[in-house]
Amino acid sequence: MSTVVVMEVHQVSATHGWRWIAEGFAIFKKNPVIWIALFFVYLLIGLLLSQIKIIGPIVLNLLAPVFVAGFMFGCRALENDDDLEINHLFAGFKHHAAQLISVGGMYLAGIIIIVGIMFAGSDNTVLQAIFSGDKLAQQQAAAALGSGFLVTALLGLVLMSLLIMAYWFAPVLVAFHEMTAVDAMKLSFRACLHNILPFFLYGLISMVLLLLAAIPLGMGLLVMIPTMTASLYVSYKDIFNVSAMPQNLLPAEDDDDDD
Repeated sequence: MSTVVVMEVHQVSATHGWRWIAEGFAIFKKNPVIWIALFFVYLLIGLLLSQIKIIGPIVLNLLAPVFVAGFMFGCRALENDDDLEINHLFAGFKHHAAQLISVGGMYLAGIIIIVGIMFAGSDNTVLQAIFSGDKLAQQQAAAALGSGFLVTALLGLVLMSLLIMAYWFAPVLVAFHEMTAVDAMKLSFRACLHNILPFFLYGLISMVLLLLAAIPLGMGLLVMIPTMTASLYVSYKDIFNVSAMPQNLLPAEDDDDDD
């Protein structure tokens, strides 16, 4: 493995949150057909894995960063005026896949810990009813909810937000800059924390656009989901000032996984 590049986090203005989405859409427009095909393939993989009880969802969570890395390689290809291909979806398997899977493992572990904290701080019978799928039990549980549960839910939301901050840039930092999973998640968290305002605006705009995209039978999601994925690449370049880095500091896409 080559020497890891020291990454510097740049603080950007809040308005960049909108710019990430706009530039993400510009990347999507370069090859919308393949973008949509990529997501259908990814959706199909997810559906197939979901059919395997217990193990399937776990495997999908572990592999999610590998696929995210593949999408990032696709974004970089389009930016360099190369073709976006279906093979880009699987490019992460050839670039530090072990560390990418480790990112997925730590993210999954974080979710389990957060859920455990919520169960520990709430009425277990209420939570069990909510997750049971029994509508009558859910209605009774909703009626029994008090301020204590709302506090626990708020705590869970905060903890989940912190976990997402650590996860956000981790796949691209591992794939492009040969970082370990731990170092990538630490740096991702710091980058998001230093840019909380643009991410807040980004989150608000994304939520509104995704809701609007879901209205016409969900067809708008065919545009919005690839756009949001490409916006991750844009935000990565913006916050880490990657455009100022020599291209040879990034690994070639046909390198074998050194892990």
